[in-house]
Amino acid sequence: MSGHCSRPVVLCLSGHDPSGGAGLQADIEALFAQGCHAAPAVTALTVQDTVNVTDFRVLDREWVLAQAYAVIADLPVAAVKLGMLGSVEMVETVLEIMQKLPGVPLVCDPVLRAGGGGALGKDDVGYAMRARLFPVSTIATPNLPEARILAELPEGSADECAEKLLPFIRHLLITGGHGDETEVHNRLYSRDGSRYDFSCQRLPGSYHGSGCTLASALSGRLALGEDLASAVKSALDYTWRTLRDAEAPGRGQYIPRRLPLDLA
Repeated sequence: MSGHCSRPVVLCLSGHDPSGGAGLQADIEALFAQGCHAAPAVTALTVQDTVNVTDFRVLDREWVLAQAYAVIADLPVAAVKLGMLGSVEMVETVLEIMQKLPGVPLVCDPVLRAGGGGALGKDDVGYAMRARLFPVSTIATPNLPEARILAELPEGSADECAEKLLPFIRHLLITGGHGDETEVHNRLYSRDGSRYDFSCQRLPGSYHGSGCTLASALSGRLALGEDLASAVKSALDYTWRTLRDAEAPGRGQYIPRRLPLDLA
């Protein structure tokens, strides 16, 4: 038995979804599929199913710090993935954690709404993320409705939102699929002016945990050392396949199939 773990470790600071569609379970499965090891630190507990979120409770900051510090003291963290934070205090908590991980890539998935529309934190959490976390993040991965909240542009296009948000963050991936277009456009913007448009075929149905899956896969690709644009493409391709193969185990949205059939 080898004592050496060759799989890069990704610290995940996210909420727990008891339905297993989103949150930390999505992180764990998506990272496993990239060949990474997930170290899941719980930031919040939720009451949700595949239909919607009905309640959530953010954990005490001491609990979150203790979980993260235990991981950092023991494991070589190669990337950090942020999901649901749920409070402004948790934004500050993450900043404290990142001070212990200088130079480690941070993927920020600004979870402000559940797929079913339920709020997972007030908009001021989004503004605190923008002001405090975006500057220390490698990339943020909002969908267009989240980007509009963060940019304070209720009707803004992806380009307009990016222009407003890029002063805060180096790279921004705004995901599409929330309109009724037949092709989904996912747009990667960088502060240096470069941009990429990754389009994919729109899949029918709505999905629970697609954003978590994408951000986790992206953090895994960065932990493996892939360069940013290539990591984004790998993560988008992987996420699209998980949605293509998704299942509907409950009464609500489809859940992405993040693991291959012989493991699921």
